[in-house]
Amino acid sequence: MTEEQQIAVSGLRKLLDNEIEPEFIAHGEEFIPKEKMRAWLKKLAEFGLGNAPHPEQYGGLGLDWQTHLRLYEEVAYTSSDLTVPILINVVTADLLIQSASEEIKQRYLPGLLAGDLIASVGISEPDVGSDVAAVNTRAVRDGDEWVINGEKTWISNGEYSDFFVCTCRTGDGELTHILIDREEHGYEVRGIPKMALNGQSTAQIFLADVRVPVSNTVGEIGMGLRNTLVTFERARCHMAGWGYGLARRAMDEAIKYSQQRTQHGKQIAGHQLIADKIATMATEIDAARLLTLRAAEMIDLGLRSDKECAMAKWYSTEIAVKATRDAVQIHGGNGVTKEFIVERLAREAIIAPIPDGTTEIQKLLVARALTGVQAFR
Repeated sequence: MTEEQQIAVSGLRKLLDNEIEPEFIAHGEEFIPKEKMRAWLKKLAEFGLGNAPHPEQYGGLGLDWQTHLRLYEEVAYTSSDLTVPILINVVTADLLIQSASEEIKQRYLPGLLAGDLIASVGISEPDVGSDVAAVNTRAVRDGDEWVINGEKTWISNGEYSDFFVCTCRTGDGELTHILIDREEHGYEVRGIPKMALNGQSTAQIFLADVRVPVSNTVGEIGMGLRNTLVTFERARCHMAGWGYGLARRAMDEAIKYSQQRTQHGKQIAGHQLIADKIATMATEIDAARLLTLRAAEMIDLGLRSDKECAMAKWYSTEIAVKATRDAVQIHGGNGVTKEFIVERLAREAIIAPIPDGTTEIQKLLVARALTGVQAFR
């Protein structure tokens, strides 16, 4: 890291260790109310979370994506439930900066980057996952308004959201992003319980004859699919950072336990099979971080990095599953008890390979980039 990055990470680490994590542990895994989540997001925004890579004119810090991901890793190390809202706010802000009208930017970006507003983005539907082009939520133009009907699912930040950028079908083969303000236009939200990450919001969103001004269109009409693919690059880098940040926490917990626990007359860290697991964790975490920072550097240079982001997301989230599983194993029977954090980390890690394109989808993207042959239409 550069000296500037070291200072930024060190300051954030102190905040996370001394304030955020104790509050998070005291709260437990129950749903975090919106005002508490907003308070954490506002505090983290002071340290660059949610605003580091965005332009200063809208309230960002104007830093690079690599620095942002260094900071994001630290949050992932502390709490997966906090990484998801930050991820969504960051990529939504980037989408608005790249595609929205100046009026929309001025209205929503300052609050979003300060942590005052919380965004959500809707692509997935009950019958639409990886096949983005099959979106069924429909927006029909009626004069100067869109009339929107449909259902979105697996929407991160859904219950928290102050506004919702919805991917809609606006014609044959035509997808468009439309910003829906929750207070002005309204939509129904219903939470989805999961095996982990229930502190943050994952939800269904229902849209029934929701009327939105055509001026709330984000980007050109019909360009939603292209804009979504660019957004996926940023999201996948974040998912990768979440993966190796989570794995790093599991490794540190495993190292600490292996130094304290003794069996057969010595610390278990001295047993060769335990040492093998820890060495493998450390190597895979470093490899995952390097893959991700390479992709982030390409984003900083303005280069398309769909292959590199897919590699980073695939590898990082899968090594998180492996690292947390091994951390549980190193803890033995203690690893499956609530007394030790590794059981929670293992449940969270299992989720990571699924959002923003499963591992299988990432492999298809990498292969397509290498061969030029499309595996799906």
